[in-house]
Amino acid sequence: MKKLTKYKRLENDVWQGRIDDPENFDAFRWHQWVKTIDLLDKNLQPISKEVNGFCFLGFCCDEGVELNEGRPGAAKGPISIRKEMAKLPCRFDKETKLFDGGNIISLGDDLETVQNELAIAVEKILSLNLFPIILGGGHEIAFGHYNGILSSVLKEYKDPKIGIINFDAHFDLRPYPNGGNSGTMFRQIADKCKEIEIDYSYFGVGIQKYGNTVSLFKKADELGAEYILAKDINNSNILNVLNQLDDYIKSNEYIYITICSDVFSSAFAPGVSSSQPLGLTPKIVLELLKYIIKSDKVLSFDIAEVSPRFDQDNSTANLAAIIIFAVINTLIGEE
Repeated sequence: MKKLTKYKRLENDVWQGRIDDPENFDAFRWHQWVKTIDLLDKNLQPISKEVNGFCFLGFCCDEGVELNEGRPGAAKGPISIRKEMAKLPCRFDKETKLFDGGNIISLGDDLETVQNELAIAVEKILSLNLFPIILGGGHEIAFGHYNGILSSVLKEYKDPKIGIINFDAHFDLRPYPNGGNSGTMFRQIADKCKEIEIDYSYFGVGIQKYGNTVSLFKKADELGAEYILAKDINNSNILNVLNQLDDYIKSNEYIYITICSDVFSSAFAPGVSSSQPLGLTPKIVLELLKYIIKSDKVLSFDIAEVSPRFDQDNSTANLAAIIIFAVINTLIGEE
């Protein structure tokens, strides 16, 4: 594994919480089951592919948010999300393994450097036969995360079809003449795909008209991106939305899901860089998320821009934890 200078293993005391029973697994919460691992440990061995294994990794960075002139604070998101996840009940059997691989930490570092290290860490997690769940951090997480997935898949396939499903109020397809930020990732990925001559596949869910310029809509069309506007996602037309997602999923071999927390209404997710009063409800996002996961094509997941600085009663971090709970339980077939 390449050297990681921005990586830090998690301290053992991070996962703590109430203990109802120290021995009865049926009474366990996640903090009693998560094991911390050091991704730099040369003795780490892949788990059996027959076992359901998940690995959390924090991306403690919002350099991209600052460069995008947003409200910083998401660098502390991974800590806040872990505190909420620690309380969750273990609704799976002992064959399901939860690991925490630590954090990629930016201390005012060059954004590209931090994203490159995230890519290395994601590739390492996948090599261990673990499903990566990356905790943000700014949504610039997506560029590093995708590159890690790409490096992993390219080891087996020369022309992989990796579909990106982005739950987000914004396209994040802005130009980047002065370098990337939290609003450029999916354009950077498009350019990366063009450079190495593979298909670019992108589907935005929950896009807001008031959050994107006309030029960004034109760029999305130019790149062949698909999207559904937030205003067109509701209970009355959910079947139409699922059909669109179904067609998209069928056209790809792998799916990478990324959630920017600003896709949600600020009533549910106030702790974000760019709050959305007319965003989606968690209930409808969870329904769509579970449908995508049941395709058996999802190979990685992240949730970004949980910003404790603007959160109220940890409601945004708690929402992120509940979403991750749903992701894991759907992946193992336990809803």
